[in-house]
Amino acid sequence: MGNRSIHRDVKITAINLYEQGHLSLKDILSCVGFSRSTFFRVLKLWRTTGDVVRPRKRTGRPRLLHHDDVDYLVRLVQHQPDWFLDELLNLLKHNRFISVHYTTIHRELERAGMSTKKLKEIAEE
Repeated sequence: MGNRSIHRDVKITAINLYEQGHLSLKDILSCVGFSRSTFFRVLKLWRTTGDVVRPRKRTGRPRLLHHDDVDYLVRLVQHQPDWFLDELLNLLKHNRFISVHYTTIHRELERAGMSTKKLKEIAEE
């Protein structure tokens, strides 16, 4: 069969049928369509981690600004929308003790849903 994705619900159902003794292992494997070794690998994972899917490894560089820091920036911008990025950078450095580049602040504000159009609307109010 090769490498194929087995849906999480199918794995959990197979384990429940096996642990509750409703069907024999042979019948379960013929119904779900994966091998004995796959079943026992999933069962071992279930018993050690409590889940049938291996946790994904996080790739890439960790973010410099956490949710609280971005929330702080968004509140600053909503309070004073005409501040420049370098002013936000200085406030972040002095009040939160975090040193980042101004493009990081710009990128995080965009991810938070702030755009220049929204900033103009806030400033006009």
